[in-house]
Amino acid sequence: MALPAVRTIPFFNYRGAFAAEEEAYVAIFRDIIRRGAFIQQQDLADFEQRLAQYLGVRFAIGVGNATDGLVFALRAAGLGPGDEVIFPSHTMVATAASVAHVGATPVPVDCGPDHLIDPASAERAITPRTRGIMPVQLNGRTADMDAIQALAKRNRLIIVEDAAQGLGSSFRGRRAGSFGLAAAFSFYPAKILGCFGDGGAVVTNDEKVAHQVRLLRDHGRDELGEVRLWGFNSRLDNLQAAILDHQFKTYQTIIDRRRALARLYRTELGRVSQLVLPPGPDGDADHYDVFQNYEIEAERRDELRAFLKDRGVGTIIQWGGKAVHQFRALGLGQALPNTDRLFQRCLMLPMNLTLTDDDARYVAGIIREFYEC
Repeated sequence: MALPAVRTIPFFNYRGAFAAEEEAYVAIFRDIIRRGAFIQQQDLADFEQRLAQYLGVRFAIGVGNATDGLVFALRAAGLGPGDEVIFPSHTMVATAASVAHVGATPVPVDCGPDHLIDPASAERAITPRTRGIMPVQLNGRTADMDAIQALAKRNRLIIVEDAAQGLGSSFRGRRAGSFGLAAAFSFYPAKILGCFGDGGAVVTNDEKVAHQVRLLRDHGRDELGEVRLWGFNSRLDNLQAAILDHQFKTYQTIIDRRRALARLYRTELGRVSQLVLPPGPDGDADHYDVFQNYEIEAERRDELRAFLKDRGVGTIIQWGGKAVHQFRALGLGQALPNTDRLFQRCLMLPMNLTLTDDDARYVAGIIREFYEC
């Protein structure tokens, strides 16, 4: 059967994401600006409350971005110079940078078949200086937190989750961000819940951690304006919070659509032997995945990517095609064979709400044509 005419399918359609709800967003702009409600107003408090309730945690604190959120969480946890913090190298450099920014040493470890932190690799990396572990809830999937929590308990490690890509995903009924002492989420525009700029949040069940993060995000000032410590200027903008709160009202519908697209990709590509697909949305009772990204492994990856590009399909290799330990200037240098192999094969296909079923079938058809399936 002949494929349809070439179409243009960007990896992420920023303009389309705005246009889909333009009237609602413009109404929010007008409301916020007319009220002059710009910094730490009721809209932010409403969003923080909704986020905390959704995750089943006591506190959610909006911050300027997820990287700052991780820094604040680590500082509030008491991690700093002399400490080592384990993290999976298959992540954005921000994960490790947050550790470095509190004066601790980031220690990269390998990933498992699901592309998430490998608990066995993490255990091998523990030294007398190890005080923390930072699982990354990547691509809309939560790691095996039973294994991570058991490892942390045996070795008295503090868990801080990088849940930047994990909002809504769960492991055995518990949502990403609710397992450790604290966690950080990202609301970057391409995230499932994304604002129109940078944004993030820290969540925790610990009242002291929450208080410390609130101080850190606002120049060290408490609710009376008294400066209690050296802080930062990293507050989630009230306008962005209002936009996020609006999106959050239909968040489950958004997740359902992404899971439907993932199911369609699996149906269309499941028999292509040259690919390794992410776990399907219906195949694992322990995991509930929200498919922030659809990251595959592909033979002849670079050729496939060029083939898709020639036919109008945008793809991405995360983080410029390098894991954190592969950036030589950072001086990490560990041997991580699974991660090294993954970055020779990994590729992300379009996965967002502007993608139609026909678009997804078109992408899959191009891939099957490449492999002559």
